[in-house]
Amino acid sequence: MPHSPALPTPATAGGAPGAGTSRAGDVFQLLRDGHARTRAELTEITGLARSTVAARIDALAGSGLIGPAGEAVSSGGRPPSRFAFQPTARVVLAVDVGATHVLIGLTDLSGKILAELRESIDISTGPVPVLDAVLEHSGQLLAQSGRHERELVGIGIGLPGPVEHSTGRPASPPIMPGWDGFDVPAYVQRRFKTNVLVDNDVNIMALGERATYWPDAENLLFVKVATGIGAGIISGGLLQRGADGTAGDIGHIGVPRGGDVLCRCGNHGCLEALASGPAVAASLAAAGVPAATGEDVLELARRGNLAAIAAMRQAGRDVGDVLAACVNLLNPSVIVIGGGLSSAGEYLMAGVREIVYQRSLPLATARLRIVQSMAADHAGVLGAGRLVIDHVLAPSGVERLLAQQQPS
Repeated sequence: MPHSPALPTPATAGGAPGAGTSRAGDVFQLLRDGHARTRAELTEITGLARSTVAARIDALAGSGLIGPAGEAVSSGGRPPSRFAFQPTARVVLAVDVGATHVLIGLTDLSGKILAELRESIDISTGPVPVLDAVLEHSGQLLAQSGRHERELVGIGIGLPGPVEHSTGRPASPPIMPGWDGFDVPAYVQRRFKTNVLVDNDVNIMALGERATYWPDAENLLFVKVATGIGAGIISGGLLQRGADGTAGDIGHIGVPRGGDVLCRCGNHGCLEALASGPAVAASLAAAGVPAATGEDVLELARRGNLAAIAAMRQAGRDVGDVLAACVNLLNPSVIVIGGGLSSAGEYLMAGVREIVYQRSLPLATARLRIVQSMAADHAGVLGAGRLVIDHVLAPSGVERLLAQQQPS
């Protein structure tokens, strides 16, 4: 099954539901909101013949995507049956791959996480051992949950580096040796014959956070501050990937106090070289404070270590310097701060807010909210699931699903 990059959403796929929606996939969009409707109601909304609506309902019911939802009030005679979306009919595997871990979730078609497992991995060992582990654990998760592979409609994968979304291949990822250009979808499809969609981890975090907690936010930035620093950009309700998939790579923007600090990208003064977890730990260690990792910094801050608290707040100021420019350029209504360092939220967030509100235009911050991630470490899994759900439940995706049900 080919990797498909097109990811329409209910609001944009095939136009607004209504008159002229003729395919079963179009009719399904009217039921995707979970509200039960009768054949007569669908006939009135779509303008289709009753026989056509009945055929579409039968096809969707046969696939399990919709099912009976009680009876409507009768105006005389037998009460008409109502139908509604059945999100538990199929499942999605959602995979969030980090530098040192993988979190795999099994979700239904509403995005609800049904089961999950976390395992330690080392992304630098290369794509084959990492993906083999992901595939093995994914099979185990399906089996443990009592779901069959035929119920699986897709696998969404987030990777900690740039991804050419149209092909699902990593593109020169700095912390992923051996992954450049590797055909991730094709490798995964050797084991699971289903849709495989791959994106940058921060992009899927933005999708997950927005879908779950900010569905009405049309302009949102999700900023991950961890081993690396990056942003997922949602503008006008759509995820912005840029021409080559590197939109949101804010970790390599220079910051005022960067000076001659060397970044792993080869440039000097990058945000990531000053405010990422390893960078903050290194600055503390240089000052005689025992810290080797971002986790060490967090633990010191939790214990009230003043040097660690000051370093976290300064990291927030550095992030704020870059985000102030983003606010003036993109005018988001919400900035969500996630990633490992965000778990010490009060210190990091204070620094971010201090600079953003100081440096951004007053009009751009009048309604701006800067908040800590509510999805926390589940943002990636929620977003990877959403990536697949919006693909397979779009009108064209539903049509493909129905075609697969037809006897050959």
